[in-house]
Amino acid sequence: MPVIRFVREGRDVECFPGENLRDVAVREGIQLYGLKGQLGNCGGCGQCSTCFVSVVDESGREALTARTPVEESKLRRRPEEWRLACQALVERSALVLTRPQVRLPDAEQRLEAARQAPLPEGPIAWPVPPGMEESDDELDELSEAITAKADEEA
Repeated sequence: MPVIRFVREGRDVECFPGENLRDVAVREGIQLYGLKGQLGNCGGCGQCSTCFVSVVDESGREALTARTPVEESKLRRRPEEWRLACQALVERSALVLTRPQVRLPDAEQRLEAARQAPLPEGPIAWPVPPGMEESDDELDELSEAITAKADEEA
């Protein structure tokens, strides 16, 4: 699974490919918002522009989906590596700095340490839950039975 390394918090969090970055952070108790965002965030619609994150590794910029039109509009005066967490979907592992507009104590040392430890690449597809392999066979049998019944009636 992809891993998001939240640099400010010093945490690595696994997530599914295609999962929304804001949803991952909220699920894991990672604080995305300053005071303004805590009082008036839009809940993930891309309207409040308070869930800023920065992708801090060069290879990680492709780890998230491309900027959406909402992001292009809201982030036009912000650095290129900044994203709105609510608009970004995770494709591969990445290093992310939450609230990049807020000073990070010992920023250079923390960023360098985060970059030194390798991140797993993760799969490019959703994992199949245990026991679901048989369900695929059952679905195929059901589909064949429905098709055969339809052929008999026609």
